[in-house]
Amino acid sequence: MEILEIALIYLLSTLKFIFGPTLGYAAGLSLFTTIVITVLGMMTSVTLFTYMGTLLRDRVIRRLVKRRRTFSKKSRRMIRIWKKYGEWGVAALTPVIFTPIGGTVLLTSFGSRKKRILAYMLVSAIVWAIIISGIIYIFGPGVLPTKTPA
Repeated sequence: MEILEIALIYLLSTLKFIFGPTLGYAAGLSLFTTIVITVLGMMTSVTLFTYMGTLLRDRVIRRLVKRRRTFSKKSRRMIRIWKKYGEWGVAALTPVIFTPIGGTVLLTSFGSRKKRILAYMLVSAIVWAIIISGIIYIFGPGVLPTKTPA
């Protein structure tokens, strides 16, 4: 059963970073295991969208999403974030503000090099996984439920 839980936490971490630390704690996994699963989940998304982003954007997303205005509130905000913080800033903000997919798409859409995206996102994922998981594992016993042994 633990393998299934780990697989689910991993898959959910590919979509939203915070799922890794919270669900890892709730499942009763060790801190180290939670950090590793969270980083692997985020980096799977980052790798997939870094190397397949253009293909996915061209073939899938454009068919699903109807044509929008070029300069929407959201696109202006993304440009402002890019100009203010650059590649490192976007990578650092990805786990806490953007989703792994959102941060990667933002970096690829502004033309960042693939190796840089992977390196910056890996550093960001490791740092934030340690910080967020550490906080949850330290303060969690008082506020979060854990899995009780059967």
